[in-house]
Amino acid sequence: MNKPGEKGAAGQYAAVGTQTGVTEATPHRLIQMLLDGALDKIARARGAMQRKEIAEKGNNISSACSIVNGLCDSLDMDAGGEMAANLANLYNYMIRRLMEGHAANDPVALDEVASLLREIKCGWDAIPSEAINGGEMVKSMVGT
Repeated sequence: MNKPGEKGAAGQYAAVGTQTGVTEATPHRLIQMLLDGALDKIARARGAMQRKEIAEKGNNISSACSIVNGLCDSLDMDAGGEMAANLANLYNYMIRRLMEGHAANDPVALDEVASLLREIKCGWDAIPSEAINGGEMVKSMVGT
């Protein structure tokens, strides 16, 4: 069991680390961080669902939806063309599935979204360093 203030201090430390990471991150790294964050929130929501912690489940699903929505909003539809449009459709589908999973207490829906996000993350992580350093591929997808 945590002592009073321990969780708060750890949370503050994590927030500072995250803030520093965000400030210094490339657009490519920011997307990786968002994908990691969404996956973490879905895992937490699934755990809360299993423990019947309704408020915690709802908070984590809401956070996951916000992150996925942010990923969708970051797409540059003009430069990204068909790929960006397909990702936008997929992100919107993920949000719907998260909400359905929340309403029905369905861990399978959460697992489906997590699997889709892991596929995207795998592809994102595989972008060659020269594309990241030159930035053209990343810029065309996230509009930076």
